[in-house]
Amino acid sequence: MTSRRELTREIDRSPEGPKVAAFFDVDRTLLAGFSAVGFMKDRVANEGFSLGSMAQAFASGLRFGSKRTSFPTFLEESSTNLVGLSEEDLLAQGERVFEKHLITSLYPEARALVEAHRRRGHQVAIVSSATHFQIDALARELGIEHVLCTELEFEDGRFTGKVRRPACWQEGKATAARGFAEGNDVDLSRSFFYTDSHDDLPLLDAVGNPRLVNPDAELARIGARRGWPVYQFHSRGTPSAREVAGLVGSLSALGPAAMIGLPAALATGSLRKGVDMMLSTYADLATTLTGVELNVEGEEHLWSHRPAVFLFNHQSGLDSLLMAKLTQRDVVGIAKKELETTPIVGPLMKAAGVVFVDRGDRDAAIEAMTPAVEALRAGLSVVIAPEGTRSATHRPGKFKKGAFHMAMAAGVPIVPVVLMNALDALPRDGVVIRAATIDVIVHPPIPTAGWQREELDERIAEVERLYHETLAR
Repeated sequence: MTSRRELTREIDRSPEGPKVAAFFDVDRTLLAGFSAVGFMKDRVANEGFSLGSMAQAFASGLRFGSKRTSFPTFLEESSTNLVGLSEEDLLAQGERVFEKHLITSLYPEARALVEAHRRRGHQVAIVSSATHFQIDALARELGIEHVLCTELEFEDGRFTGKVRRPACWQEGKATAARGFAEGNDVDLSRSFFYTDSHDDLPLLDAVGNPRLVNPDAELARIGARRGWPVYQFHSRGTPSAREVAGLVGSLSALGPAAMIGLPAALATGSLRKGVDMMLSTYADLATTLTGVELNVEGEEHLWSHRPAVFLFNHQSGLDSLLMAKLTQRDVVGIAKKELETTPIVGPLMKAAGVVFVDRGDRDAAIEAMTPAVEALRAGLSVVIAPEGTRSATHRPGKFKKGAFHMAMAAGVPIVPVVLMNALDALPRDGVVIRAATIDVIVHPPIPTAGWQREELDERIAEVERLYHETLAR
């Protein structure tokens, strides 16, 4: 994947301020593939899909594709199953579909572009032929305030089955953007529009900085004639042969790492030293082979106060490997009990002194923390995700108390480690690790020696707020 610095260099040098806008299309621009597929999957899972409805949808698509019907009519024919639903129902459906089917398709490159425009003080907007109910969750995830889209008709709070004209499609997108510019004092001649489709030529012609993202064949030809810049995003969708080879190499690296760790253990007479050497070596080899790099701010805080409880926000299946690379030695981890019986991984984690916790049994979980407290008192540090499980989005989940109780019991500080974009390399439910530069911010250690139990909720809220503020940068 192109580095963020290279990807956003032009934006970083562009004029600052709200007179510049950045408009983004959705499908194949912000998201890999087509968002409608996610809604189709959700519909089949929740309602089933009869042969009749399949035939109706196919016929409607043919009429639209052959230009025998308009886009608003096509959208109405495709939405008959939603008639009578409330706005709240539709928003809830959109949120569910986004978190279940679409968030893993969000291009990290697109997120970087959005963030770069926001840093410059530009007004950022999604402009899409879809409806609010399909894209509001995406806009919220990206911190995009403005959504220009096709509007549905409601009566008494219920969807009538009709689409308001004009739809936000083709010339309708340009009309929506011009209206936005007039109402928000935006100079379109200095603004940007990112899209993949030749259907969006009216808006591409209206802005001073048209940008093509994964363009379709016709738009690529037009863009080449006009000299429009092109972005090709490869971080989502079918993995490349190089990425598959990197995954195979990273799995194979366990053997060499173990061969390095074993002599270290024998030479020092310390299993702990051998495990440290094996894990740090494996983390270095695996990240190198898969093209994952770390950009660490505050690295000195990883070493200034040990032992400590290292907290990390749990986004990706890659997080444990990243924490092993960051902390390197003299640490034990906390993991869910299900991993204890996992082939290869389970025995390795046991050898490393990992404490396994049954998340479904609160009393057993508290008892299982005792070895971790003893490890802290013996001079080892602990690595733990205070959420207890991976969050569905970049936003962290609610922090549990276990990590904080441990730190207080052992009298050691807490070190907040914020993984800003681990999902770029390995999205939720992903298998192949993608090449990426992951930004990590390590905050100064937070002493817990003077904490009182009655103020623990407030202390936890402060640390949780620190994560939210850092991830919002």
